[in-house]
Amino acid sequence: MEEKLMLVKPDMKMAEEIASYRKEFLEAGSSMDGTGSLRKCENPADWIEFNRTMENPETVPAHFVVASQYAYVRESDGRIVGMIQLRHELNEYLKNFGGHIGYSVRPSERKKGYAGKMLADFLPVCRRMGLGRVLVTCLTGNEASRRTILKNGGVYENTVFEPDLKANLERYWIDLQHGRKD
Repeated sequence: MEEKLMLVKPDMKMAEEIASYRKEFLEAGSSMDGTGSLRKCENPADWIEFNRTMENPETVPAHFVVASQYAYVRESDGRIVGMIQLRHELNEYLKNFGGHIGYSVRPSERKKGYAGKMLADFLPVCRRMGLGRVLVTCLTGNEASRRTILKNGGVYENTVFEPDLKANLERYWIDLQHGRKD
């Protein structure tokens, strides 16, 4: 029997699980892609509130774009196995480096196929938001993320150097108009 996984907007009922997710990433020294400001927010309530701020064009901070945050939750135990974020439009930085979608899988839940399934389950959300295609990036050398993007229809455009990270990022576009239908 296949596990049931759900895309859920994080709320205070998930506070303990959000804190556990954050702690695991910090202890592993792993980047929390697709989690917005979670690394900086010790209190889950602050992070949840910031996510609500990011969803509203009236309250989104300057130099940011409207974004929707989701947790990928295993129904059987309520465990957050991944996080994924949609940036509704691209500013200059996102156009060059960050893309529309950021995602991560909890370190203890990696190599179980969650990233590919999470991205596949998320593309219809992007389509419903009116996007015709989405940009997704990954660090050169992140073979797991590259495979996830390619598995979901990503088409390589180019590799760019991101000066703040001092790293090369591969840029992929996923066409939502010719993909699977909702």
